[in-house]
Amino acid sequence: MRKWTRWQDWVALAAGLYALLSPIWTQTTTRATWSLIGLGAVLAVTALWSLAAPGAVASEWIHAILGVLLIIAPFVLGFSGLMGMAITAWATGGVALIVGALGIPASNRVHHDQMVAHS
Repeated sequence: MRKWTRWQDWVALAAGLYALLSPIWTQTTTRATWSLIGLGAVLAVTALWSLAAPGAVASEWIHAILGVLLIIAPFVLGFSGLMGMAITAWATGGVALIVGALGIPASNRVHHDQMVAHS
């Protein structure tokens, strides 16, 4: 698979950027703001890593883990009452979890093919 072509990673990048920028247009608190900025930034960076290195299986697992963290963040960090931020966290987390899980098999295939080519 060529670099910069996997749709799952583009979707993860969009979700990360949306989470990162969501405090601009959503009513928020300091804790919710920094949670979404931090998790969104890490998701966006790992999506860029995945796009640049399609065989980086770890990056897909990180997407899925960040998805889980985004989903639980409103409950754990106490901003589930802020519906705009909570829904943003749940939606972007769900997207990250799904595309991360979908990207793992494709990334495994690329990684395996790279290992065979180097043998």
